[in-house]
Amino acid sequence: MSSVRVEFTEHARRKFEILKRLGVSVSMEQVVKAVKKPVRVDVGWKGRHIATAPLDREHVLRVVYEEVDAKKVVVTFYPARRRRYEG
Repeated sequence: MSSVRVEFTEHARRKFEILKRLGVSVSMEQVVKAVKKPVRVDVGWKGRHIATAPLDREHVLRVVYEEVDAKKVVVTFYPARRRRYEG
């Protein structure tokens, strides 16, 4: 994978536990991979980037991040239905 540094905000770090309590397992490695090798990148609110990568058969992982200097800072992430973002 590329040598781009990926960091996480406090909110993004807490999001792992929030999703786990909801029965959704997402690893830090999956989030980093989505940022470094996305299938698609959209521009979101305030110019933030939204990387999309496969998560499972029915879902994709959407990762909202900002580019700050030479690093990408993950603001939040969430699973979404694949059919909404692919096609």
